[in-house]
Amino acid sequence: MSRGSRRSHHHLSPAKEPAGLNEAWDVFKTIWPYLWEFRARMGVAFVLLVLAKVATVTMPWALKHIVDSLDRTQHQIIFVPLLMLAFYGLLRFGSVFFSEARDAVFSRITERAMRRMVLKVFRHLHALELEFHLSRQTGGISRDIDRGGNGFGFLMRMLVFNIVPTLIELALVAGILLINFSAWYALIILVCVGIYIYFTIITTEWRNRFVREMNQLDSETNTRAIDSLLNYETVKYFNNEAYEAQQYDDNLARWESARLKTRITLMLLNSGQALIIATGMVLLLWLAASDVVNDDMTLGSLVMINAYILQLFLPLNFLGMVYREVRRALTDIENMFALLKKTPSVSDPADAKPLRVTEGAIEFRQVNFAYHAERPIIRDLSFRVEPGQKVAIVGPSGSGKSTLARLLFRFYDLDSGDILIDGQPINSVTQLSLRQAIGVVPQDTVLFNDSIFSNVAYGRPEAEAEEINAAIHLANLDRFIAALPEGRQTRVGERGLKVSGGEKQRIAIARVILKKPPILLFDEATSALDSGTEQAILAALNKLAKNHTSLVIAHRLSTVIDADQILVMDSGEIIERGTHQQLLSLNGRYAEMWRLQQDKQPE
Repeated sequence: MSRGSRRSHHHLSPAKEPAGLNEAWDVFKTIWPYLWEFRARMGVAFVLLVLAKVATVTMPWALKHIVDSLDRTQHQIIFVPLLMLAFYGLLRFGSVFFSEARDAVFSRITERAMRRMVLKVFRHLHALELEFHLSRQTGGISRDIDRGGNGFGFLMRMLVFNIVPTLIELALVAGILLINFSAWYALIILVCVGIYIYFTIITTEWRNRFVREMNQLDSETNTRAIDSLLNYETVKYFNNEAYEAQQYDDNLARWESARLKTRITLMLLNSGQALIIATGMVLLLWLAASDVVNDDMTLGSLVMINAYILQLFLPLNFLGMVYREVRRALTDIENMFALLKKTPSVSDPADAKPLRVTEGAIEFRQVNFAYHAERPIIRDLSFRVEPGQKVAIVGPSGSGKSTLARLLFRFYDLDSGDILIDGQPINSVTQLSLRQAIGVVPQDTVLFNDSIFSNVAYGRPEAEAEEINAAIHLANLDRFIAALPEGRQTRVGERGLKVSGGEKQRIAIARVILKKPPILLFDEATSALDSGTEQAILAALNKLAKNHTSLVIAHRLSTVIDADQILVMDSGEIIERGTHQQLLSLNGRYAEMWRLQQDKQPE
């Protein structure tokens, strides 16, 4: 990514509307298949949930009998409290044990769903078109997936086994108080619960914009850091360490300010909730104390009401936290779900069949293509590569050479025309089978930060070690590897920066050898190399291309003089075609380019 392009993302985009019922419903529809797959485990977890709630609701009743028994005769004080105390202890233990057992049983469902959801997003990203990946911000997307995955796991736990059980517990406690005591108790509870829920929803909706701003700044800051580190050499070339640090700190300062706003608004929310709960508890306890004084209620009943009040408001307080966190989780997974909603612009038709390569003939038939409608790149282009031929495409920068490679690999669909392999239009076959049939050696080979052996094995991960070693040998990597202390296990560094351009190209060649495709595509594979290295790589490429159909995109004409046919492109059109000698004899554009390049050759 160029330094200029990434500066355009400095400012925040307008905040989206808060996630609502539609997003929650989308989440539920996504969760449900994972839950249904483990329905037996879900059933066990639900039984454990019911047992835990029964134990929890029974505890205040046991506590009432313990307290009431202390006001009776001496012989009852010795026997009944001990029995009820043991029963109370069992209930408390059962409440915790069944809850923990429920979580242990359900954790398999949660973790599996998180794993599959994040994997689904990862696969979808690979299914999106090249244009998306050319314009993406890797750091921001990485953070969105991380937060979205965690939010998805949280929703799994909260929606299924926390919100519904808490509502059930609220209903049980309120029902017990309504049946056994004055209606005033139920009225006070209903009013407090209504005010609490209303306050929580309104305040959470208000502060949600600050959470969104913080998340967006967090993604932007992360993108800035990753982008700067990926452009490490560029930063050093222009001595811009201090500038990068200042830009990063500016983002951090804005994130700090947004985070402070979320902290302050959270304090206001928690304080308001605490005030509502405290007011309700005082009113209920005052009413219960008055009934005890008037002999309308025993001391044990007062203790039971107090326990139920705590049992009622603690879940209520938890519901407030759950609502806040569910809203935050929905906000976190919005971007992740937005990725899933992106429809790939290049997709397989419903009746797509695998490509069958019998000879390896390639044909471009009246192809037209433009990245943007107002600027055509390829204009009515037609040519054919016979089986086993080596056809080269040359021309000035911007003539559309590399675009042809992307179109053959079907990174983009054509505006009109057809590309055929052995008579089969490539847009009628599966992308997987098409790309399996083509081996690419690009101009700039990007390697994984892994060993040389692993990078070569990437050409066909299921290959045996003997096959990988043979590919290394055929690509003439042996001498280079033998000189390394760690040999084949030498790590190549981030994007392969620890090895030279020539060795990177040899690794790319070894990958293609291992892949064993019938069609080869060389996209300016030697243009970034010095003359000595270029000759060595050319020898390896020629060896690789033997008995294969090859399409070579080249800048240096000296690398394609042995091609069966050379196509000269300009402004998206073929202006000349023929062998090297035929094109020189035409004394046209190719001959002019040849003379210019020969004049630049060192004497």
